[in-house]
Amino acid sequence: MLSFYLTATAWGLGSILFAELVRDIYHMVSHRWSWLYRQHVWHHRVFRRDYSVISDTVYRQSQWRNDLPESLVMLLFGFFGWWICFQLAPDFHWATVIGILYTLVFLFSCIARGIGSQWAAETTDLTHAPGVFTESPSRWFVNRTYHWRHHFDNDNAYYCGTFTFFDKLMGTALSLKGKKIAVTGASGTLGRSLLLQLHSRGAKVIALSSKSEPITLKINGNDVNFKTVNWQVGQETELKEVLDKIDILILNHGINVYGERTPEAIAKSYEINVFSSWRLMELFFDTVRTNKDMALKEVWVNTSEAEVNPAFSPLYELSKRTLGDLVTLRRLDAPCVVRKLILGPFKSNLNPVGVMSGDWVAKQIIALAKRDFRNIIVTINPLTYLLFPIKEFCSSVYFRFFSKYNNLSSSVNKSELSELNIKVKG
Repeated sequence: MLSFYLTATAWGLGSILFAELVRDIYHMVSHRWSWLYRQHVWHHRVFRRDYSVISDTVYRQSQWRNDLPESLVMLLFGFFGWWICFQLAPDFHWATVIGILYTLVFLFSCIARGIGSQWAAETTDLTHAPGVFTESPSRWFVNRTYHWRHHFDNDNAYYCGTFTFFDKLMGTALSLKGKKIAVTGASGTLGRSLLLQLHSRGAKVIALSSKSEPITLKINGNDVNFKTVNWQVGQETELKEVLDKIDILILNHGINVYGERTPEAIAKSYEINVFSSWRLMELFFDTVRTNKDMALKEVWVNTSEAEVNPAFSPLYELSKRTLGDLVTLRRLDAPCVVRKLILGPFKSNLNPVGVMSGDWVAKQIIALAKRDFRNIIVTINPLTYLLFPIKEFCSSVYFRFFSKYNNLSSSVNKSELSELNIKVKG
């Protein structure tokens, strides 16, 4: 009896997911097929950047020209799914009616919006509700912030309507085209590889480097000069104007003192690997002020797989684990998306015996980011894929239940932050 109900539930939930998959594919096809796009573009004409409606007439037209045919296609495929179930598992065909009923909700609500029902518009078109965003783009479900990017960042990405699965599968859950991206540690092996890969995907990349000379990379046989901003650890506040204009900040700088354990080595490891990245992250959070900022801005932090595995460099492990825990704690309340880069041993100046290449690692990072992985693991060690999610989940739950975020107490003024920096350096 239990297996019967479990199977019926699987067919029912599957029918809903199938309906959403049809909806997302229809949406993508609408942007690729010019005949459909002429109808779909009415949907894009409706909204201003704050999701306010340009015209009630245009809004109603968008329901008839886009939402209604979309719902009818969903309904048609819903009956097709029911027929498939009837052929393969006739005892459960009734469960797939849930998907048909789910689709009928879309059909009737778009008709109500099309005839001018304000109640229907306010209660069923939630991803287009105007107002201030209260959360960053959601990971599994489409919220207003996530969908805003489809309208005003790149309409050839972010296709999903309810669940984000299709975008994750297609690599359209993050568009890098035109994004302003700053990379710290840009003169290192991974930094240079990230610059190259991001540039090849249409991003506008800025190199943040402790070295004064501009970074030049050979691309397709030509030397390409990247805009390079010189900065030093401890001078993070001098980057504030740069960070204001950045969409994605990649914190990639670090140091490995190998087997040293002197007080100086301890101070240097924590200052560079932990506190410098933390200060830059907080400065970047301060730049998130508008709906656009919340939708587009992100921080990627290279914490390394030393969070869960030995790196045979105690201070590197300790400092990277501290950074990882701080990021886990801080992103519970972060105003934008925060991604972790959990990377295994790649060949670089910090790790001359690494077994992966920097270019390969950078490609994997970007491929997973475009699928909206918030914890990007790139390593040859299979244990990391098992241990890190467990560690991250347990740490996140612990931090959430045994700490709290107070907006008033967290508003550290500039003098307090300056005093804190002095203490850290001391």
